[in-house]
Amino acid sequence: MNKRNWIELSQDADTGIESIRAHFQGHAYDPHWHDSFLVGVTEQGVQQFNCRRVRHFSTPGKVFLLEPGEIHDGHAPTEEGFTYSMLYLDPHWLERELLALFEQAPSNGQPGFADTLSQDPRLATAVSQAFYALHAGELRMVRQNAIDALLASLTDHLEWRKRQALDPRLPLVAQVARDYLHAHAFEDIGLDDLARTCGVDRFRLSRAFKAAFGLAPHAYLIQLRLARARQLLARGESPAQVASALGFADQSHLGRWFRRAYQLTPADYRKRCSNLPD
Repeated sequence: MNKRNWIELSQDADTGIESIRAHFQGHAYDPHWHDSFLVGVTEQGVQQFNCRRVRHFSTPGKVFLLEPGEIHDGHAPTEEGFTYSMLYLDPHWLERELLALFEQAPSNGQPGFADTLSQDPRLATAVSQAFYALHAGELRMVRQNAIDALLASLTDHLEWRKRQALDPRLPLVAQVARDYLHAHAFEDIGLDDLARTCGVDRFRLSRAFKAAFGLAPHAYLIQLRLARARQLLARGESPAQVASALGFADQSHLGRWFRRAYQLTPADYRKRCSNLPD
């Protein structure tokens, strides 16, 4: 990592929400995705990232909103870099809280963000206050009040979508391949195996998959493993145990991919989330 870059990370014991404050200059991180909802605010500089096939520029006071699985990268286009604070919201936790707090939330729908960037000052304030309450470990009632204010502000930016097994906007081949990868994420899958499952050749599969999800199948598989690695490391499992369990060649192989996606080593992430020694 660039020596001028830094990351602060903590995890709230009650909700499991991760709070991250970071600063980057130049290249921040490669294309990747998370299995959480990401809600953050740019504090300083220009935060450039690609998401939903659009290049976005977030400046101070803007809120960025990413859904689970949305591929994004990060770059500082100006010399001073950018600083942001962000919350990782577990999808099951968020949906449960929304259904409990707001009667208008449909029971047969799933929440999503209407836009990737917002200039809503009320939302920006709510994100910042929730971030600092959680990151600083404020009193439980203070944290809960800040979270409720965040949820109330988010409702203006949520859209509820009908649950469906297949997305009509994406090629069926790509969706079948994605589901197979999720079901066999920790096995040594070959591209030809995946293509046979989908009934096409591997070149057609790769083109359809990248067009649908923005990553090649092997890169998507690695992201699946990294998402699971975060969960296991946060529970206190060692990087060596996690690498072995998830099909990485060894601990250093896990470490290379983990740093590229999150700019943290697995050991550092484990220590910050679980308060355990390396």
